[in-house]
Amino acid sequence: MEKQSSPKAEVAELELEAVIGFNGHVPTGLKCHPDQEHLIYPLGCTILIQAINTQEQNFLHGHGNNVSCVTISRSGVYIASGQVTFMGFKADIILWDYKKRELIARLSLHKGKIEALAFSPNDLYLVSLGGPDDGSVVVWSIAKREAICGSPAASLNVGNATTIIFSRCRDEMFVTAGNGTIRVWELDLPNRKIWPTECQTGQMKRIVMSITIADDDSFFFLGTTTGDILKMNPRTKLLADTGPVKDKFSLGVSAIRCLKMGGLLVGSGAGLLIFCKSPSYKPINGTAELFATCAKKDIRVWHTLSNRELLRITVPNMTCHGIDFMKDGKSIISAWDDGRIRAFAPETGRLMYVINNAHRIGVTAIATTSDCKRVISGGGEGEVRVWQIGCQTQKLEEALKEHKSSVSCIRVKKNNEECVTASTDGTCIIWDLVRLRRNQMILANTLFQCVCYHPEEFQIITSGTDRKIAYWEVFDGSVIRELEGSLSGSINGMDITLEGVHFVTGGNDHLVKVWDYNEGEVTHVGVGHSGNITRIRISPGNQYIVSVSADGAILRWKYPFTS
Repeated sequence: MEKQSSPKAEVAELELEAVIGFNGHVPTGLKCHPDQEHLIYPLGCTILIQAINTQEQNFLHGHGNNVSCVTISRSGVYIASGQVTFMGFKADIILWDYKKRELIARLSLHKGKIEALAFSPNDLYLVSLGGPDDGSVVVWSIAKREAICGSPAASLNVGNATTIIFSRCRDEMFVTAGNGTIRVWELDLPNRKIWPTECQTGQMKRIVMSITIADDDSFFFLGTTTGDILKMNPRTKLLADTGPVKDKFSLGVSAIRCLKMGGLLVGSGAGLLIFCKSPSYKPINGTAELFATCAKKDIRVWHTLSNRELLRITVPNMTCHGIDFMKDGKSIISAWDDGRIRAFAPETGRLMYVINNAHRIGVTAIATTSDCKRVISGGGEGEVRVWQIGCQTQKLEEALKEHKSSVSCIRVKKNNEECVTASTDGTCIIWDLVRLRRNQMILANTLFQCVCYHPEEFQIITSGTDRKIAYWEVFDGSVIRELEGSLSGSINGMDITLEGVHFVTGGNDHLVKVWDYNEGEVTHVGVGHSGNITRIRISPGNQYIVSVSADGAILRWKYPFTS
């Protein structure tokens, strides 16, 4: 007798409670929701919504295969995600309701893979880009949950388009880019058509990895596999500028974002996050929001915009001669007349470490390397000392004994392999920080007070008590040109912009001067100090000039050129 097979029992589904993991394989897959409280990212077929503060997780289930792209509307109301599927099959786009955490619509037209998605600024449209086997761009109506129109994303003689971005101001304009293609598209709603215009980049052939657009739509920026950035004008469809010329971003510009404060945040394939600006696109270290001053027994940290004192560090009965921020922002290194180097925490003012007996006749100048591994100090006796800074230890690496009197200024080359020291003995010395010996000496009949590397680093500029601004060749120490820096009194402070186009000086004539580096001419003069100007600095990003004088005044000037 045949056994009766029992009806199949209903299999219950296990409830997913938490996920730990993020592989980063989906390009620009990690998003912050406009509410600033949630992260949204794909993991396999699932999309995670994770609260930043509470770590609470929600999951969006609906994709039948791995999620390949995700985007959030500017209002934060919608999320859209695309997936991969098997060749020849339709790949879904899912439109999600963020608040309800549920599926609104499934949009199916593309085959194989959804490469990228973008919402229009007012949530009217969603534009999608198909993968290599599909090659089309489609505009969807969010209200009607249906396709309005489509078109091949790129012309036949170029590679695939891989990135897409909507205009920030108009719902009818978006940009696609990829391998040898950059297109600005206009949506013609009455005729249900999209019209592309190819952007002109001349001889430049680039593969675009990432894209961002300015808030006012004035320009859009493209990050490439070769590690440079293209700046395009969406109205003229022409290339505005490109850079950096040298020192391109290693392993390509994989992420790029326009900041409200101006400038760009760039992520490279090598894992670096860099703040930079057009047209040089050189990394800007540091922030213009804070600066520090020292005088007598105090070091003070100031908030630039409000002119408020945030922190005061006091060492009684001592005089601080110089300060520098470590480039990681974790310590302020200071030079004191008791021969000690002291490091303080910039938030709390806590003493982190002291280097005792750093110099015999007081520490007169100080500088740090950008890798935060070394401090270079100068003393009243003329010695230049190189210190190795570890987690717990500070070790003297070398004492360089060439100057005959006090060291007044130290500047370190960007690659940390060289530095220049100025001294009141009438010499500037360029030191090799790898072999720890002198490379070059510069002599003049002056007490040198300040020195700067030109950003290209094949020239230095100096000044001092002879009131002359001199340009010198780093290679052989020869003087290139001399300018009359001031009509009366020593020049004590000098700084140069990151681009090297302008520099500033200040001294005993109480005037702040802005100079054109190539022309050697004064472009602006600042009248405001009533005492001798002792130091002057240009903020990272060229927003401000800050000058200090012997009478205790700190003056903040608006940088006169737009960068």
